[in-house]
Amino acid sequence: MGVMNRLRDNTGVILWILVFAFGVIWVLQDSGGLDAVGNVGNNIGSVNGDVITVEEYNNAVNAQVQSYSNQAGESMPPQMLDQTRERVFNQLVEARLREQEMDRLGIAVSDQELIDMVEGADPHPIIKAYFSDGNDGVDRSLLQNFIDNPEAVQDWINIENYLRQERRREKLDNLVGATVRISDADVMEEHRRQNLTVNAEFVALRYAALPDDSISYSDRDLRTFYNDHKDEFARKKSYTFSYVTLSKSPTAADTAAIFRDMELLRGSFVESDNDSLFLARNGSERPWSSAYFRPDELDETLSAAVFGNPEPGSIVGPIVLGNEVHLIKVVDVREPEEPAVKARHILFRAPEDDVEARAEARTEANDVRRRILNGENFEDMAREFGDDGTASRGGDLGWFGPGRMVAEFEEAAFDAPIGRLVGPVETQFGYHLIEVTERAELEAQIADYALGLRASAATLNAAQSELDDLQFFSTEEGSFDEEAERRGMAIQTVSVEDGQQFVPGLGNSRVLQLFLETGEPGGVSEVIELNDVFLVARLNTVIPEGFREFEDVKSQLEPRLRNKLKAEIQVARLREALETHGFDGLGSAVNSPQRTASGIGFSNMVIPGLGRDPKFVGTAVGMSEGDVSDVLSGEAAAYVLRVTSVTEPTPLTPSEVQNMKERMIAQRRNQVRQQWIATLRESASIDDNRRIFLQ
Repeated sequence: MGVMNRLRDNTGVILWILVFAFGVIWVLQDSGGLDAVGNVGNNIGSVNGDVITVEEYNNAVNAQVQSYSNQAGESMPPQMLDQTRERVFNQLVEARLREQEMDRLGIAVSDQELIDMVEGADPHPIIKAYFSDGNDGVDRSLLQNFIDNPEAVQDWINIENYLRQERRREKLDNLVGATVRISDADVMEEHRRQNLTVNAEFVALRYAALPDDSISYSDRDLRTFYNDHKDEFARKKSYTFSYVTLSKSPTAADTAAIFRDMELLRGSFVESDNDSLFLARNGSERPWSSAYFRPDELDETLSAAVFGNPEPGSIVGPIVLGNEVHLIKVVDVREPEEPAVKARHILFRAPEDDVEARAEARTEANDVRRRILNGENFEDMAREFGDDGTASRGGDLGWFGPGRMVAEFEEAAFDAPIGRLVGPVETQFGYHLIEVTERAELEAQIADYALGLRASAATLNAAQSELDDLQFFSTEEGSFDEEAERRGMAIQTVSVEDGQQFVPGLGNSRVLQLFLETGEPGGVSEVIELNDVFLVARLNTVIPEGFREFEDVKSQLEPRLRNKLKAEIQVARLREALETHGFDGLGSAVNSPQRTASGIGFSNMVIPGLGRDPKFVGTAVGMSEGDVSDVLSGEAAAYVLRVTSVTEPTPLTPSEVQNMKERMIAQRRNQVRQQWIATLRESASIDDNRRIFLQ
């Protein structure tokens, strides 16, 4: 029975592993979704007529929500739930598409293949993991007992079905991935493309160097330019909406209530003999830990409270820290196993390889040291002379233990007596003056009873009720703006495109997206819950898909047209000068100096004086030493370049070639699979009825 109990205990774990480690297929199999043909009224969607039921969809969503709750110890936030619902629906759609393709291609798994996955030389990882013999093999007797157990028949059938699905998916992925071919020559070419660098010299004429009065254009020219680039001004269907929010943050009364609850527990916390059990029973968000902490290992506020009077059995708090309230019991104290100090410093920065700068920094450090020893304030000197981020706070470094500072600094600080000025101490950064203000004499074992600062149910209900009223009266009386103003609520307005999941200032919300897609201008939404706020929105306008009007983009067109006209002038100047004087005389002919660009390639596209210029780089890396380019028109200037040297990358070893080939194949196969599934989606008939069920 001991073996069977172990198997029974592991069964649930196996099922969870199948769900979360290997994806949505198990959820489909478990819910009967792959065979669903149910009632149209219960369908949340369909793929080429193959329905997705509400039950199946909810099962998949709930599985992921439960997983999140188990790991995070809290409910999934509303906007994350929106994203989860979106992801699950897409997974279900893609699973349907894969199933249909496997059926179309006749991909099947034979009984012998299934036997090999369970009993073969290389069993499936699930079989290895949960029927292990401890030596990376399978305990055959344990496996057979599980198969023969009458009470585990359905579990074994589920596992067999899952293994068949896994093998079918593997065959399909291999079939799709088999179209990818990467040769050694492809690897060498990619390696060369990534790592080849060139040095070049060039002559450039910036467009901005020409005054605006050197060109002219008419409104007709602008309209022609607009028509030539009209595709750039295509717009999706878009919505403009206004909204008001009420925060879900805790009120002062909520915080006071948490403090009162903690105070009521203070006595029982002091008397508790089992602090781990106390924390668990009272809902602490920080579990028990038997570790000991030095002052540097706790937040500064908690550290000051704990080590102010670290008597075993004493209670400190409640203390608000971030979005939590802490009540801390000092369980035990002892001498620290490693040193820790609180210190301040003044850095006189100097590069390691600059001897002159180092000497100047050391002299300055000694001068400041004398001034401090003569009575001047350390903090004032740090603010005046410090050359790092601590200068603004008087050089304060806070607490630190081993490994936080460079070796020379750490050694000097740990050896320094409290209150004595030490230095100048030389490190890779320059010279430091150091003063240790405290040294850790103890480390403490603590029980940290922490509760999140959250709004009470009453606070949340009040906020939601207030917005419910706003929604009702706005709808009844038709004045969203007036009703919001009467209630003292600030109205914000934003525009989004159709299908845009992220809304500036609000984040993702599928519910809000559905309201915009299905609403009419002037309509007011129900109360929508987001992570940190409740929201009510009014749809203002719906702008159909099309092109932005000429007048709306005219201000954007003018600088682009000016640049284009100036580019034509500068290109013509360079071309004439290049034909007459050649590259060597080009700079003098156009009164522009010859410049150099070193080490440029696809990993370095920044050209001195020109900025990032892919055309310059792409041209240069395709040329040989001594080649001169044609006149090119870049983003900011017209230019001619000559390659002065080409540095070929170090050849790859055979093992490096093989490793790079494997990476390229994996990357390309992933791209092909994504493109393949995207193509299937585009050609499929997909019904999405979520708006009916989720509004």
